[in-house]
Amino acid sequence: MNDGFKIVGIKETGQKAEAKKQKWYADKPVIAAVLLGILVLCCLGCKFIMTKDPTYMDLGNCSKAPNSEFLFGTDTMGRDIFSMIWYGGRISLFIGVAATVISTVIAIVYGAVSGTAPGWVDTCLMRLTEILLSVPNLLLVILLQAILGKANVFSLSLVIGITSWTSIAKVVRTEVRQIRSSEYVIAARCMGGGFFYVLWKHLTPNSISSIMFMVVMNVRSAIVAESTLSFIGIGLPLEVISWGSMLSLSEKALMTKAWWIIMIPGVFLVATLLCITSIGNYIRKNVNRTHSNL
Repeated sequence: MNDGFKIVGIKETGQKAEAKKQKWYADKPVIAAVLLGILVLCCLGCKFIMTKDPTYMDLGNCSKAPNSEFLFGTDTMGRDIFSMIWYGGRISLFIGVAATVISTVIAIVYGAVSGTAPGWVDTCLMRLTEILLSVPNLLLVILLQAILGKANVFSLSLVIGITSWTSIAKVVRTEVRQIRSSEYVIAARCMGGGFFYVLWKHLTPNSISSIMFMVVMNVRSAIVAESTLSFIGIGLPLEVISWGSMLSLSEKALMTKAWWIIMIPGVFLVATLLCITSIGNYIRKNVNRTHSNL
């Protein structure tokens, strides 16, 4: 009597589990995260893997092609590019992270003020944000850096940070306007909670998931900005080693056909940016999926 029936529950469950497992690997940027982690760890622990002093100018070995002594070759001043990559990566990553922290703090406070302020104040603040968004960010960075004078790591981080908060602020303002009338926010205010208490305890935690994509992408944008400024000669000076300042030697490298001086720092820079972009896109998809489920 049971010949016409077939038990499929266990098999289907196994198939679903296998499909979910495959989807987990397909969705998550595992390779990007691992590669970025390796790059960051190598940059932070550069003193353990550097083969030479990255600041030493060996004038007898200028523009040497990659070989057994100089794994990535030397630049036009005789500095070892292999050691410079890991040593300079710390500066580029620091500028990216520091500028992002500054811009995120400004954006959260500004967006929260705009989202909780009366209508006319909110309108004025948003008009100012739109005006700043209409101006190319690189021009603002160049203008502010010219005012501050000679560029250094901290001035570049500050300038890039205070010019890249506008997009995040608009998202924070939207999120705050949606949750400002929530019961827990009203209860916190009734119990005497000030603006910054409510901002830290309630508004920021509920907004952070929506802005994480933009925060991650701001790290990428800050690294690109530093590299661009150094490339055009108004960023970090040559004695301060970063991926951007290494690329600033491109003109001399092209004249001497020393391709490794441009290509190797460029490959590391592009690989880092692609990893950050991949992780940022994954966060954006997760946020969009969460919002659509709600």
